[in-house]
Amino acid sequence: MTQVCLVGSEDVNLRYELLSRETARNALSTYDLREPFENALRLETVSLGAAVALLNDLNWYLVRFVDAALIKEPSISETEWLSRELAAAVRDDEVAPDETGRFLKVYGVVDAETDDGAESDADGSDEAAAPPAQERPPRLVDPMLLTRTGDVIPEYDLQEVDETLVVRVTEAEFGA
Repeated sequence: MTQVCLVGSEDVNLRYELLSRETARNALSTYDLREPFENALRLETVSLGAAVALLNDLNWYLVRFVDAALIKEPSISETEWLSRELAAAVRDDEVAPDETGRFLKVYGVVDAETDDGAESDADGSDEAAAPPAQERPPRLVDPMLLTRTGDVIPEYDLQEVDETLVVRVTEAEFGA
């Protein structure tokens, strides 16, 4: 299955913005929406073409509320994502799948702290009536552009992160 991940702009609540509008809600109604990262939505489609078509259908909303639209196609890479532009170029046979790995945008992934909503007593113990802890999804931070040389990806060094998310981009996106 091909995955799509929409990363919301910092100043919006992506889930609310998409699901509060009838056209976007209808386009997304058949998908199981997940939140892999803070202010992001992930869903699965049947193919790369279906993923690109869905993003085209949602374009009006993407321009307004989304910082990045990513697609993970297992036949290209099991671990790395494609930018929307690169996925469309592969679908349209403008770029061969094996030529997609040179230009990269790498995001840091920072685990969110658990939000338990409980106040601690002076002795450090939680109140007995506190609600159960709710884990928040990790956040994507500070993307950096990198060029892959051979099989090695240069190390992410903008800040301390728990892991990274690698996105393959077009040469034009890399140079922009």
